[in-house]
Amino acid sequence: MTPTGLPANVSATAKRSVLISGASISGPALAYWLARSGYEVTVVEKAHALRGGGYPIDIRGTATEVVRRMGILPRLRDAHIDSRRGTFLDADGSEVASLDLRAVTGSAGGQDPTGQDLEVRRGDLAEALHAVVQDDVEFLFGDSIDTLDQSGRGVDVAFRGGRRRTYDLMIGADGMHSHTRKILFGPEARFHRPLGYCFAVFTMPNTFGLSRELVMWNVPGKAAALYAVGNNDELHTFLTFHQPEPLLEALRDPDARRDLVATAFADAGWEIPALVEAMRHAEDLFIDTAAQIRMPHWSSDRVALVGDAAYAPSFLTGQGSSLALAGAYMLAHSLATNRDHTAAFTAYERDVRAYVAMNQALVDNGAATLFPTTARALEQRNTMLRDLVTMPSAPARPAYSALTLPEYAGSR
Repeated sequence: MTPTGLPANVSATAKRSVLISGASISGPALAYWLARSGYEVTVVEKAHALRGGGYPIDIRGTATEVVRRMGILPRLRDAHIDSRRGTFLDADGSEVASLDLRAVTGSAGGQDPTGQDLEVRRGDLAEALHAVVQDDVEFLFGDSIDTLDQSGRGVDVAFRGGRRRTYDLMIGADGMHSHTRKILFGPEARFHRPLGYCFAVFTMPNTFGLSRELVMWNVPGKAAALYAVGNNDELHTFLTFHQPEPLLEALRDPDARRDLVATAFADAGWEIPALVEAMRHAEDLFIDTAAQIRMPHWSSDRVALVGDAAYAPSFLTGQGSSLALAGAYMLAHSLATNRDHTAAFTAYERDVRAYVAMNQALVDNGAATLFPTTARALEQRNTMLRDLVTMPSAPARPAYSALTLPEYAGSR
């Protein structure tokens, strides 16, 4: 297998054009493989530049092999966070358990020769993906899709910035709240499966002196997590609470979102009042509901979806980035080996859907471990954590590595 990877039956064909909406993870990964299969690729991203930094994400199992084949595994190993400890606290801040985080999350190992899953900042992964593809792909930052029309022999796209272009194919890689999906398949509510939680994510000063570790505070139905990435002066902070009813209206207003979180934690002890105050002043605050995207089909004529736009698993699975990378690879492979896009999209769904379902099913494990909603469930979780202190790490979860990547052949 060559480092770039190119199906031999594609090298002599005329270039076809494809537009990818979204430059986070699945978009650039897909662009990389399509460019190496002879496609002329454009990526449009509404942000004006790549988003650096960001909270930690995992690359596990099959996805580790994807980044190895892309040639960016060494760079990502260098960026590996290597979080060492997880400390769990009760209502007043007393320690429940402190243990190796791998005992809680498991370690898939995947196909990385080191046998190690990767944990990196989301921005570090985005930068690595962009660096390996930027010379072969056109990036349009600070723009987005306004409308698209498939009535002709291609996809006619009107951009919000005024451009009008026609592409042979288009791929929506624009996240859980995908605009592409809304245009083609209708309102998000049709595919949005709420999981009963609301969360706030933001950064704050590391006044706790934490280093390479996670500290999590729990009471029934509420949790706060402080995540220290390396030895720096910044913490990634998560405030999460059980919310069975949808919050679509409240989440549209920034002030209402802050008030919603503050009210949920109004009676909490420990350091929670200080975290809420930091949340109110955070410039990078993001508030949303935990949910999954579940769709009966991921394509319509010449347009397909990949990553969170098609099958967001939620952060409770720890598999969002890994699904994005593996899904992008499989979609590119299907397009490279099937000249007819309909056959390609059919093959993509056939080969990936079971893998997606297995990983989305991990959500129950994550919710039970991180966010117990009753006193009984919390005590059961705490008992499990205390037992893990004297037990070896949990075995790998097969869903992480359940997808076998097809080999590529030929050269660029």
